[in-house]
Amino acid sequence: MPYRILEVTTRRDLRRFVRFPDELYRKCPQYVPALHSDQIKSLTSAASLEYCRRKMWLALDGERVVGRICAMVNPRYNERYGKKRARFGWFDTIDREEVARLLISTAEAWARAEGMTEIHGPLYYNTMGKQGLLVEGFENIPPFNCLYNYPYYIRLIEALGFEKECDWLQYEMVANHGVPEKARRLAGIVAERYKVHPGSIDAFKKDPEKIRQFFRVYNDSFASSVYNFIPFTEAEIEEETRASIPFISDKTSCLLYDENDNLVAFGVAFPSISRALQKAKGHLFPFGWWHLWRAMHHYETLDLMVNGAAPEWQNRGISAVYYKEMADKYIRIGCRRAISNPQIESNGAVNIWNSYEREPFMRRRCYIKKIG
Repeated sequence: MPYRILEVTTRRDLRRFVRFPDELYRKCPQYVPALHSDQIKSLTSAASLEYCRRKMWLALDGERVVGRICAMVNPRYNERYGKKRARFGWFDTIDREEVARLLISTAEAWARAEGMTEIHGPLYYNTMGKQGLLVEGFENIPPFNCLYNYPYYIRLIEALGFEKECDWLQYEMVANHGVPEKARRLAGIVAERYKVHPGSIDAFKKDPEKIRQFFRVYNDSFASSVYNFIPFTEAEIEEETRASIPFISDKTSCLLYDENDNLVAFGVAFPSISRALQKAKGHLFPFGWWHLWRAMHHYETLDLMVNGAAPEWQNRGISAVYYKEMADKYIRIGCRRAISNPQIESNGAVNIWNSYEREPFMRRRCYIKKIG
């Protein structure tokens, strides 16, 4: 019986869409399941869907799910960069080229009908979501906000005519040795010259105006330096505020302010929850919440989530200040290792990790293909 495609239109099919990777990766010790409730929210009510269009499909062998894909059009991205691009994500398949071809060709046909001439991915609606096919580092367990896939995905994607658009790099670093002495001296000089100081994150989380300022700086910081960046809308800021801000801690993160109490730079890290998510197996209840709560209070491994500086503060050495502050905190809390967030290989900022004891951890790739 040939494989067939099914558009996801019912709640039942949506649950099958979300659960498929649990079965596909059931025997894979590196795979980190996402919470099913979070996935359903992302696919049905994410703030990005106020302006993005998307379709989802399952590939079936009889009634057995053997693949899935979501195709998206982000008009804000296309307007910003002058493109006619669709994107694909939530792409998972068994090791069969005919299944991958069926999924990708269906996404491409929809994209062409939407007037698109290119398709790229794996991507999320915006820059904050999981993105990039894993092409190196399959032996490692990824941070919770990063994709994992089997090595055969590379062969399947490239057999379908996709080419590399860009790569993101991640490093694993020793986190309990502090910053090099040269960086420590530079941090002291910069802090004194510009009168910058760390602010209380506990106070920040109680101040809506400071939170809005954080996201304004986030948007401005990455607007010209992050490849394919799409600034957050107000609705996305509200969504991210509810999802992430409560978990930022003075123990692992740093906010820097100038003498007028304006936010100038930030570095945010979370304790690794990857193993806790493996134990939760996609569910908060009955015991998933307990594994996650414990992980959020265990600091041996940290995931470096995001860092940046307001445009007017870039190229002043300000990063040395928050890296020094964060490194000192990591020694105090007993952190031993840190995993960097994916950074595009063409961004000179990735070279900051050359100053630290580090090893390559993962490499991720965005693929692109012309379709019209």
